[in-house]
Amino acid sequence: MNKSFKYLIIAFAALCSAFSAQAAPQKIDVRVALDSAYIIMGRQTPLHVVVIGNLSETGGIVVPDTLWRDVEIASVSEPIVTDIGNERKELRQDIILQAFDSGLYTLPPVLYVQDGIVAESNRPALKVIPVDVDSMATVHDYADIVNPPRHVFDFLPDWITDYGLWILLALIIIGAGLYVYFAFIRKGKLPLVHAPKPVPPYELAMQELGKLHSAKLCERGEEKEFYTRLTDILRNYLDSRFGINAMEMTSSQILRALNNNDETRVPRKYMSAILETADFVKFAKVRPLPDDNEAAFRSAKQFVEDTKPATEPEQPTGTETAKQEKN
Repeated sequence: MNKSFKYLIIAFAALCSAFSAQAAPQKIDVRVALDSAYIIMGRQTPLHVVVIGNLSETGGIVVPDTLWRDVEIASVSEPIVTDIGNERKELRQDIILQAFDSGLYTLPPVLYVQDGIVAESNRPALKVIPVDVDSMATVHDYADIVNPPRHVFDFLPDWITDYGLWILLALIIIGAGLYVYFAFIRKGKLPLVHAPKPVPPYELAMQELGKLHSAKLCERGEEKEFYTRLTDILRNYLDSRFGINAMEMTSSQILRALNNNDETRVPRKYMSAILETADFVKFAKVRPLPDDNEAAFRSAKQFVEDTKPATEPEQPTGTETAKQEKN
């Protein structure tokens, strides 16, 4: 074997050794440790996980929901990765454990998976100590049913509590509408509308007598209509001027009421003649003479004139009073 062939064999062996070193999987070591192997039932304890090896971003710890039947995982911290040289890294992560049943438990291994390679950790033991209960202490049973304080709205139906404000608003609107109707509209008045100035009873009666005279009913042979309107004018005048409800009275009752009033006792004779003639025309169907009709109309005007309210003298102004005193 010559010297050059010997060097060729050495180079081929070194190349094969390098390829075999690259093809061999890198070892990953997973170790776990508890802060304490003892824990009181219901308390929590951390399980420290350390992974060392050629770690990549594709690898990670696989944590099941529960490590054992009676040992639960409360939370898992974020992993902390540190470069320790020689293309090796260290991963640290904490798993918070909690148990609610006493006993001794061997925890299952924690798995680290990377590129299809699975590495298992050791299996530490955890003993859960029960809570001491004083047998002499009083053990309270479930609390009795408590009756909460009740208010007025608790006794009302749901539809009242749900729509109570709307119902109250509707009642207020209805009440306001009824008040406006009975206080204003029923009396011929409208709220917020300026009411016309009322015409005095004397002026209104004289206006109506003037309209009746202009109608010339007697000339057309309508004596009954003439006397009906004439007596209605006088009856309304007595009601508004003296408060005598003449529209609901008979002729004799009207004359009796006029006789009891000092202002109408003297002019009562005019009203007596009018009512007597009107009763004959309306009920006995008597047709009076034209002179009788004129006499009845004049008697009506005279009755109104005689019962006209007295006008009060005007009060002199300050200037006029000063002039009078000066004179």
